[in-house]
Amino acid sequence: MSKVAIVTGGSRGIGAAISVALKAAGYTVAANYAGNDEAAGKFTAETGIKTYKWSVADYDACVAGIAQVEADLGPVAVLVNNAGITRDGMFHKMTPQMWGEVINTNLTGLFNMTNPVWSGMRERKFGRVINISSINGQKGQAGQVNYSAAKAGDLGFTKALAQEGARAGITVNAICPGYIGTDMVKAIDEKVLNERIIPQIPVGRLGEPEEIARAVVFLAADDAGFITGSTISANGGQYFS
Repeated sequence: MSKVAIVTGGSRGIGAAISVALKAAGYTVAANYAGNDEAAGKFTAETGIKTYKWSVADYDACVAGIAQVEADLGPVAVLVNNAGITRDGMFHKMTPQMWGEVINTNLTGLFNMTNPVWSGMRERKFGRVINISSINGQKGQAGQVNYSAAKAGDLGFTKALAQEGARAGITVNAICPGYIGTDMVKAIDEKVLNERIIPQIPVGRLGEPEEIARAVVFLAADDAGFITGSTISANGGQYFS
């Protein structure tokens, strides 16, 4: 029986590419999403990957959603914490709501999703947790204090939990994408994209969602069992850490 993988935010953008790549690699994939029913339905119709709706910011919803996935597909062996939101604004204009929504989804969401599957992974002596952080969690970004703080927190979460999971056969790693050619990035004004963003990327282009997905498939594999607590920077050479 193939291993079961959950990908949060798994029906659009980078998450969709990860879901498709894991399915192609032989995993049984459950793609979580928070609100876009139309996109999720289209994604399932095109890929055959089942989608499940809940907010990763809600612990009880995560427990219930994971329980449904395991009832439908089997125990979760691979968890990809990809779901994320932005509520951008300069700090002097940032509200507690803008701060809280981003922290609750992008950082607390890792706890809410990982905690319910952790005991099962420990009992089975196998697990792969892959956290999608961001270049801005490494270097910071003006106008994204909330997002950068959450994504930096994802890296601390990764390093600490990796130490707890190591002897139980569970690896915990992070990937920090740079600017990736998702619909969200491509919606940026073309002049800004071509004159201000792409010139900062040494390889001279945006990344592709599939390039992040291939890194996830690598980290999820049995053969990657000696890699844990690591961060893969996938940013075209824009930032080194």
